[in-house]
Amino acid sequence: MAEYVQPRGTGIEGRIVIKDDWLGYSLELFTYPEHYHEDIESVYIPHGVIMDRTERLARHIMDDIGDHDMVVLCVLKGGYKFCSDLVEFIKNDQSTEDLHIIGSQDLSVLRGKNVLIVEAIVDTGKTMKALLKHVGSFEPKMIKVAGLLVKRVSNVVGSLPDYVGFEIPNRFVVGYALDYNEYFRDLNHICVISEIGKVKYKI
Repeated sequence: MAEYVQPRGTGIEGRIVIKDDWLGYSLELFTYPEHYHEDIESVYIPHGVIMDRTERLARHIMDDIGDHDMVVLCVLKGGYKFCSDLVEFIKNDQSTEDLHIIGSQDLSVLRGKNVLIVEAIVDTGKTMKALLKHVGSFEPKMIKVAGLLVKRVSNVVGSLPDYVGFEIPNRFVVGYALDYNEYFRDLNHICVISEIGKVKYKI
């Protein structure tokens, strides 16, 4: 299914790489909303594995940033569950008054701060590259990026996030707030959408 890839002196934390031939776990092994019975093929990453990996990423982030003031930027909408869970794990190791979560407020508050950008899924990196440039214009002290999923695609324009949960093949996955036309956000697991699901929820 997967292997752990160690970092190679790049300052980037290691990641779990899910191999191309991994099809996922049988749906019979897990619970999920019954209304998605025909709409998903398999459970790709179970919720418990997601949570354990997220907790580990939080520890790596705290090892790097420590007790210093931190501002968290969440890339919505797909990133809200990952961001929420990651922040909860960070709060266990840090006083809440040193942790700030901002949305669409004036980004001038980033000046001189340690900024953590949280994204659920990164593919080509174009969006993240533009966001990093924009956030950098406010002159933060440091910018780090945490991505739960990074897809293996050929047209990558940016580098890997500093903290990666899982590197996955270029497959269409849903769940854990990742959607297909606003459906599947209520799935706890990350799942592979079926052809039936793609047709049913197509706009």
